Amino acid sequence: MSTDDTLKTQREIQQRQDRADAAQAKSDEKGDKKGEAVQAGPRTQPVDLPAQHLEKPGVEADLELAPRFMAPDYRGSGKLQDFVALITGADSGIGRAVAVLFAREGADVAVCYHSSTGDAEETARCVEAEGRQCLLLQGDVKDSAWCDSAVAQVIARFGKLDVLVNNAAFQEHASSLEDLDDERIQETLDTNIGGYLRMARAALPHLKNGASIINTGSTTGLRGSPKLIDYSATKGAIHAMTKALASNLIDRGIRVNAVAPGPVWTPLNPADSPADKVAEFGKQTDMKRAAQPEELSPAYVFLASPACAGYITGIVLPVTGSVGAI
Repeated sequence: MSTDDTLKTQREIQQRQDRADAAQAKSDEKGDKKGEAVQAGPRTQPVDLPAQHLEKPGVEADLELAPRFMAPDYRGSGKLQDFVALITGADSGIGRAVAVLFAREGADVAVCYHSSTGDAEETARCVEAEGRQCLLLQGDVKDSAWCDSAVAQVIARFGKLDVLVNNAAFQEHASSLEDLDDERIQETLDTNIGGYLRMARAALPHLKNGASIINTGSTTGLRGSPKLIDYSATKGAIHAMTKALASNLIDRGIRVNAVAPGPVWTPLNPADSPADKVAEFGKQTDMKRAAQPEELSPAYVFLASPACAGYITGIVLPVTGSVGAI
């Protein structure tokens, strides 16, 4: 083929693309679906969130838009039959959604929570409605003695522990590093990574071959977040801790994995961000909306179930609503 023929071919390709671009531009002007939120699950999820700010710790019952956590299209199949799971931060949000699906899969659940008693009691009601037992444990993951006591109460009630889900978290935004005083830094680090280490340490003597630990990381631990410097640091540490502990425990047959959520509609964000920011929460993702907790919880079932993930350890599973999370 001569250079003239090649040039002709390339220009014809360009012209065809130019026509396609012009047609797409007209379609966009007519308000076609380009740019709308993506709905790829079994039911349509909310896109517009209320401009609402909550006082910490954030009570799920106070949210103007109730988070969806029941996953009505999810059918249990005994993946965790007669397991016992302990979940921190399980009174609301992702933790509540995980507790419900664990119960639907046949597990009894210990719900650890800090102060939102009403939310915790609702989680227990939902777990028991799935036909499983629920143990409520109120306390602070910053307290080593309480972590030890929580695990001891689980063993006393159920006789064993199969799955630990580290999920409790503290988050508060700041415009710059200079705004983070020592008290705030310590609260974030001691809750988010210190609490995970303490709970894992307390649980380990009771975890047997086939048991697992699942840590809640974050997209902020993968990409960083300019207004969540300390929080992002703890989530990155959780990802590294997950891999390190997985290597440490692999010979004991105990798997350690993490889920890294993107923006999820839980009390955590409205108890942090100003109301106007909350209304835009999640719209920067490729799916252009925040997730609902029920869109995260199946990932925890997958990682907890030996039938599904018996050959998986040390991973950070991104559920972020965006491409290229890792």
